[in-house]
Amino acid sequence: MNVLVCVKRVPLTGGRMTLTEDERAIQTRHLGFTVSPHEECGAEEAIRLVETHGGSSAVLTLGPPEAEEQLRDMMAIGIDRAIHLVTDGGEFDPQATAAAIVAAVRAQEEPFDLILFGTESADAGNYQVAIRVATALGLPVVNGIKSIEVVGDGTLRCEQEVAAGRDVYVVPTPAVVTVKEGINLPRYPSVPGRMRAKRKPVDSSEAAAVKARLKMTRLVVPEGSTKQAEVLGRGPEAAPAVVSILQEIGVL
Repeated sequence: MNVLVCVKRVPLTGGRMTLTEDERAIQTRHLGFTVSPHEECGAEEAIRLVETHGGSSAVLTLGPPEAEEQLRDMMAIGIDRAIHLVTDGGEFDPQATAAAIVAAVRAQEEPFDLILFGTESADAGNYQVAIRVATALGLPVVNGIKSIEVVGDGTLRCEQEVAAGRDVYVVPTPAVVTVKEGINLPRYPSVPGRMRAKRKPVDSSEAAAVKARLKMTRLVVPEGSTKQAEVLGRGPEAAPAVVSILQEIGVL
């Protein structure tokens, strides 16, 4: 089985997001970067499928030269090779991203039996790229999967969690599947794994420029929740105020 997993370089979750002065990008000077959690699970699933059924795995990202670090991280946990579509650091919209990935997939010497994506990226969360890639390649696509099983020669059984239980999809390969965090427990890169990753090939090429059909006006950082504290007093003189508050909330 020849498996490709597509990942995205995103800021570390939990970091403080600050916008540039023109409000059109995130200030990344003091941010760390990683791979989206859903996509980490996608990489782990690709490795497990190849370990079980044989074949090879590849990881693809579209991003600036610094994104090679994330590709090396994925190879350190067991992915065989990497494809880097190098950009100038500007954000590609979903249409442009999908077009670049489709061109890279078509350029490969050996076709992929399975193309894995995370259900959403941790930054944009637009859910579009995998569907656009599948449509352009004429492949079946299943979204938000929590289980993938090879059930026959060229057939996948995919399970999707729903309110009443699980929906099951049986699809032929080649196919595009998006996975959700929790489908597995991703392994962590080991020191020997990182050493091996340095020797694994990275196929770098300039991402094909596609005219964007979406226009960014500006970014907005959501307002965070605030907490306020009221000082009722100090020492014994605060006791009446405490009693009053307890009466208001019905404790006394």
